[in-house]
Amino acid sequence: MKEYKVEKWKMGLNKNGERLEATLNEFAKQGWQVIHIAENSATVVFEREKNR
Repeated sequence: MKEYKVEKWKMGLNKNGERLEATLNEFAKQGWQVIHIAENSATVVFEREKNR
């Protein structure tokens, strides 16, 4: 079974790309994989196995 997480990305004026990369890497360490990034709403959807 899979579980999902939806995160709203808060765009900033400085180092936006670096902050996004750090956030994605942190979630990856917890087993999350990005399955969708919606540019117009700055939403990132993650998925992982629930029984890991």
